[in-house]
Amino acid sequence: MFGALLGDADGIYNPREHNDRLLLGLKGTMSEAELHVLRSRLDAGKKNKARRGEYFAEAPLGYVRTRDGIELEPHAQAQGVVRLIFDKFEELGSVYAVLKFFHDNDVLIGRRSPNGLQPSNVTWHRANRSAILYVLRHPNYAGAYVYGRSKCVTTSGHNGSRKTIQRRLRNEDDWEVLIHDKVPAYISWEQWEQNQQKLTENSTKFGVGVSRGASILAGRVGCGKCGASMSVHYRDGIPTFDCRLANMQFGDRDCQYFNGRWLEPLIEELVLQAFEPASIQLSLEAGDDIQKDRARVEVHHEQSLEQAAYQADIARRRYEEVDPSNRMVAAELEKQWETALVIQRKREEELNRFRQERPTTLTDKERDKISALAKDFRALWKSESTSNKDRQDLVRVLIERIIVEVIDGTERLAVTVKWAGGYTSQHETRRTVSTIDELEDSEAQLKRTQQLYNTGCPRETIIDRLNAEGFHPARKEQFTKTSINALFLVLRQRGMIGARPNVAKPFWRSKDLSSNLGIEPSTLTGWRRRGWVQAKKLGRRWIYWANESDLSRLKKLAAFPSSGSTPAPRELTVPAAVMPAEST
Repeated sequence: MFGALLGDADGIYNPREHNDRLLLGLKGTMSEAELHVLRSRLDAGKKNKARRGEYFAEAPLGYVRTRDGIELEPHAQAQGVVRLIFDKFEELGSVYAVLKFFHDNDVLIGRRSPNGLQPSNVTWHRANRSAILYVLRHPNYAGAYVYGRSKCVTTSGHNGSRKTIQRRLRNEDDWEVLIHDKVPAYISWEQWEQNQQKLTENSTKFGVGVSRGASILAGRVGCGKCGASMSVHYRDGIPTFDCRLANMQFGDRDCQYFNGRWLEPLIEELVLQAFEPASIQLSLEAGDDIQKDRARVEVHHEQSLEQAAYQADIARRRYEEVDPSNRMVAAELEKQWETALVIQRKREEELNRFRQERPTTLTDKERDKISALAKDFRALWKSESTSNKDRQDLVRVLIERIIVEVIDGTERLAVTVKWAGGYTSQHETRRTVSTIDELEDSEAQLKRTQQLYNTGCPRETIIDRLNAEGFHPARKEQFTKTSINALFLVLRQRGMIGARPNVAKPFWRSKDLSSNLGIEPSTLTGWRRRGWVQAKKLGRRWIYWANESDLSRLKKLAAFPSSGSTPAPRELTVPAAVMPAEST
């Protein structure tokens, strides 16, 4: 564009000239091809070395790189921290719980900076989630050499921008190299696979972990019709499970859905029953585990103090060996010695504080507290100190799967609990439904309510009768004023009851009987008090009883002259028949 000339070892070229431009293009193409060949040879050599299990970019945490490969960390304290990560994850079951244990006990993680075959000194850092996840996920810790566990994926944004990200390959078959028993191991391969399964179950990213919320059943409920896992959502704090596999795959209706208002208490009771027989043994094991944890943490702090004392001693010797007249060097070494002494004093304080706050041996008071909690496991389960996450973890330890099926579209639920170890138990509970027609005994419930209403029973009496006889509304456990009013509305809409009770014969309401006899209701009340007419009290109402023979007698009594000088004859004041004693 500006007439600039290009030169190399072979000559000078003018890009404006056709021949020079052609020669420059050929040289550029050949150079690019040469770089490609060199890059391909280097990559092939690296991959061939990886296939033999001999290529190591850097040593993972807890290892050091040597000429022959990688070896276990020679620093006993740093190696012990890595082993503690695996032991605590196997015991606690979550990365967060391990991280909390490390922070609560001031356990640090030792690491070395990558420096080829000359590893640097161990430096100590606070534990973090990424470091613990790295240790738990890397196959090297199970003795396996791996290469090609991730790949780069380039995506394009909506504005045309490109983004390259590195994704980890979860499937072992997708890894380029996997050689078992190639490097020193911290754990077995079986334990590593169990750890990966546990990490997957703990994560909601893959659709099998415990989702957000308070339900102890999250991640464990399966559909009894299609076998798919059921998702959970919450409404007014109550978990609702639904199977949406058919809807998502084929656009069909949801397979089934139900809420956990009664399912969750059922599983909770089963879990409590399962723990009670082993509570005493659990208390003893818990006490032993606490003592072992305290002993391991104390060893960690003792090793930290020993290392700090060693560094302080080195700093002291360096200071003593320097020429005192060389003040520039002596001042710097004195400063390093003082820093090492400060670190040593800090480690001593940490060890003393740990021993005071958490003695290695459990006190009698602590043992009694553990035993008391174990004997009353229900109190521990319902304690405010027990979080929903703790309850979820206990359920996931005991129960592998909960298969639930709605029976014939009613409120009944068939529950199959598959326990850890292979045992299976069958149970039945119920769910809330939208309408009364979905209840299995809806027809019997409607007829019984109609009968009680038409006999003149007040609302409170009907509620008590229905609850005592085992009936329940669509959405609640027992009938209340609100639910019985809703049931009355359904009966009125279907014409089964009127605005007022339709008392079945031979029972009469006061107004109906007095009208039939042609007397005032007050007169009927006086007869009742004298015992001339039979009646029963339902709530605050009086219901009169009069069959055909007794009704004929009452009509004659009503027609008898009401003269105070002439008393009514006995045959008109004594009931002709006795009212049945059994209640309606």
